[in-house]
Amino acid sequence: MTDPIADYLTRLRNAISANHRVVEVPASNLKKEITKVLFEKGYILNYKFVEDGPQGTIKIALKYDPVNKVNAIKKLIRVSTPGLRRYTGYREMPRVLNGLGIAILSTSKGVMTDKEAREAKIGGEVLCFIY
Repeated sequence: MTDPIADYLTRLRNAISANHRVVEVPASNLKKEITKVLFEKGYILNYKFVEDGPQGTIKIALKYDPVNKVNAIKKLIRVSTPGLRRYTGYREMPRVLNGLGIAILSTSKGVMTDKEAREAKIGGEVLCFIY
């Protein structure tokens, strides 16, 4: 597999389109950090790290609106790819839907959202857009 983050986002996207409640994803440290950010920002209901085998898995409970059965995540877009890395400084930080969505960045201080990186005045690699 050449792009594990794209695989992670695709698994989430497929589970959302199939109206699944829980999705299992192979674990890595970067995927764990992205999952924590999604939980903190309210895009997923819950998560659990399962240590089975050499790699382990992440079980993610997806968040749905109980009345309309609409998922909290509308769109997941991979920005930086292994073939074309996208980096940004804090001054040119992208705004997703005028601040309604989030951009997840990998910075020298760890994985964080665009707003947190702007406040800390650090740039980094733009991993994905979520709204």
